[in-house]
Amino acid sequence: MSTDKKSALLGPGLILAATGVGAGDLIAASVTGARYGTVLLWSAVVGALVKFVLNEGLARRQLRRGDSFLHDLCTTCPRWITWYFGAYLVLWSFVVAGALAAACGLAAHALVPAVPVWAWGIVHAVVAWVLVWFGRYTLFENIMKWFVGMMVLVVLACAVLTFPGFGPLLSGLLTPRLPSGSIAFVLGVMGGVGGSVTMLSHGYWMREKGWRKTDDLGPARMDLAVAYGLTGLFGVAVMIVSAGVQPEVMSGGQMVVGVGEHLGRATGETARWVFLLGFWGAVFSSMLGVWQGVPYLFADFQGHLAQTPRRPEPTDKAYRAFLSFMAFPPLVLLFVQKPVWIVMLYAVTGALFLPFLAAVLLFLNNRRKEMGPFANGKVANVAAALVLVFFVTLSVLELIRRFSG
Repeated sequence: MSTDKKSALLGPGLILAATGVGAGDLIAASVTGARYGTVLLWSAVVGALVKFVLNEGLARRQLRRGDSFLHDLCTTCPRWITWYFGAYLVLWSFVVAGALAAACGLAAHALVPAVPVWAWGIVHAVVAWVLVWFGRYTLFENIMKWFVGMMVLVVLACAVLTFPGFGPLLSGLLTPRLPSGSIAFVLGVMGGVGGSVTMLSHGYWMREKGWRKTDDLGPARMDLAVAYGLTGLFGVAVMIVSAGVQPEVMSGGQMVVGVGEHLGRATGETARWVFLLGFWGAVFSSMLGVWQGVPYLFADFQGHLAQTPRRPEPTDKAYRAFLSFMAFPPLVLLFVQKPVWIVMLYAVTGALFLPFLAAVLLFLNNRRKEMGPFANGKVANVAAALVLVFFVTLSVLELIRRFSG
């Protein structure tokens, strides 16, 4: 099979990868790498595996049932769960939209310092809004594939140039450790790697791609495997690149510049500019993916609240209203003088969504009357249960640390 034909079989998963490895992954992994070096490399790999397990369950259910996760949530689960998710979606969307605008502002400001972070953030939000409002899925998919290729090649090349040696690499990958104060950073990396709430957009992108039957489960799994394989590599590479940066540099608007300057000192000025360009591509593709995918969720949810459920389309009023809500009101967060903190908050809140998703999937995908032979097997149940236990444990430990300190 030719490379073009193989590429045509991929799409929704790569879009998800481009969306997920943007602001949350890149900035959370950069901050973590600067603070802990290669010690927490394992968290990027585990984060990618966790997201694959959850997304495979989502895809399998949708292709079996023909309905979105939101439809199943609203029609199957208790009412309070539906309302919890709706409230979480609105709050999460506001935070993530502000975080993405801040991240795009940081990235563009590093390339063109004459323009302030807040101005670049506004420009990127408006451009993304225009592309989503007037664009179509095919254009969107092609743009996102291009971004995936660019940022993976750029960041992997930078990681090779700053390679720490096989000893630290293997130790960080194969020996899970939690240094003092690192739990929030682990949650940030895992919440950022491969998306969180944005994983639910994957089902709508599958429908746009034409994957609507159980016969499409094979291509969907391959697409997700490629996407999360690249995602894990990307997270590890970013942490390696950031490992030599002074941690205090990562607390403010100089974060991107700090990583770029470290790379420039280690490998040369060209590598610095290449990294900054890759950083920009990662965060802008994340913004574009969130702007395009998350309004589907709101439109779907709004249809069920109005008791007029139907498959949402980008031309729906609810879709476009929520797109505009994400593009403009959260821009006020650009004037909070801690843009890196905003992005870390986005990544951590994303991680807190994962145990909720794992619990709901355990419930829905074990309903054998609905799922038939596509119901969870032992491996899927154990994996989802481990995800649930792992994230609940980390969240509780972090809360204990916060309130006892």
